[in-house]
Amino acid sequence: MASSAILSSEPASEPAVLLLAGPTASGKSALAVAAAQALNGVIVNADSMQIYRELNRITARPDETALAAAPHRLYGVRAMAEPCSAAAWRALAVSEIAAARAAGRVAILTGGTGMYFRALRHGLAPVPPIPAAVRVAARAQLEAEGTDVLHAKLAVRDPESAARLSPGDSQRILRAWEVLEATGRSLAAWQREPAADGAPAGHLVELVIEPARDVLYAACDARFAEIVAQGGVEEAGAIAALDLEPALPAMKAVGLRELIGLAAGRITREEALEAGMRATRRYAKRQLTWFRHQMADAVRIEARVTPETLENAVAVASRIVLTDSA
Repeated sequence: MASSAILSSEPASEPAVLLLAGPTASGKSALAVAAAQALNGVIVNADSMQIYRELNRITARPDETALAAAPHRLYGVRAMAEPCSAAAWRALAVSEIAAARAAGRVAILTGGTGMYFRALRHGLAPVPPIPAAVRVAARAQLEAEGTDVLHAKLAVRDPESAARLSPGDSQRILRAWEVLEATGRSLAAWQREPAADGAPAGHLVELVIEPARDVLYAACDARFAEIVAQGGVEEAGAIAALDLEPALPAMKAVGLRELIGLAAGRITREEALEAGMRATRRYAKRQLTWFRHQMADAVRIEARVTPETLENAVAVASRIVLTDSA
């Protein structure tokens, strides 16, 4: 088990902030609630899709029982039509950390969005705000030309950024294009600038849940089947009725496309289950890879958190928080 990472030189006079990361269906939510109860904690969402109001069942957002068991923050606080960038989330999260500390509580940031954890831990490149008119024009261009064409145009003007991006990664291609259009500089150039913000004052300690792949994949399949059974299809139909722009970040939620297809009758239940499970497993695989490389020094729990393993997982979380707060 690796030692926890301390990302600030500030004296440990305040409660440590626990970053509880891991792939989807790894048991993060249950561990976060139990840890919050043990540590007098506040749970802060670090999942880029659970922040959206309409994505409830589809993202397996904490249910009423969990919400009653511990304070939860930043869940369902944005409409899908209002994109939440890593910078916007970071500002919200830093505010919640400060509020938790003021109340004498431990902030427990939990989720599976690597770029959120990176933004919190290391700050963000000092890219100026993108004017609304540029955003609108860029989205219209993406809709009209398609992701492949915009990626090709980006490769001409900003080959460094384009080389880092998959031709199908519409959201990041759009971001790079917006930055180029608004500032005249490539996103890659901005990212080489010193970060505008560092880690929040105090100690950030990291815990990553890293189950064996076969165990995690089985849990992913079970998770998606439960989403379908518990109202995910109806939720997807309601989202489709909003007629949102397909390029919006929230429209990329794992499984949403398949569930919209099922709600509209374009695919069968069996086809939706198969495709949605496959997409969930692929997403979990990408998350595992990211956390293994980007949070390599974190304490690791090498098993999925279940009712049977929860007590030990809470003990691990409590130990690293209390040690780094001492």
